[in-house]
Amino acid sequence: MKTIHSLISSLVLVAAASMAITAHAQVAGLGRVDLLKEDIVVPGKELVQVRVDFAPGVKAPRHSHPGEEIAYVLEGTLEYQIDGQPPVTLKAGQTLFIPAGAVHSAHNVGSGESKELATYIVEKSKPLVTLAK
Repeated sequence: MKTIHSLISSLVLVAAASMAITAHAQVAGLGRVDLLKEDIVVPGKELVQVRVDFAPGVKAPRHSHPGEEIAYVLEGTLEYQIDGQPPVTLKAGQTLFIPAGAVHSAHNVGSGESKELATYIVEKSKPLVTLAK
């Protein structure tokens, strides 16, 4: 019985992970790996952490999140564009705060692969990524 519960739990996690990456998976050369998803003490909020991998020249579609994001560049060079603000270029080891609901995008402007560690504090009942119109 314990094995069946473990299998069901694993299948649920795989399904949740695949739904979370759908919006970014539509862009060739853009990958997303879910690392952590935990409830926090703030009612209705959760912490989500993912790694986003960008092939050279790849740009993520404009999107927003139902909460704050902290982007930390692990590797390479990424240019972030938050609507209404000038672009910001970050290299490995640099961070950027993205306000809740802000429409933004990231573009790998380096010559090699770039990777970002994204940490979110978001509303539990909403999709992590909403594509902008």
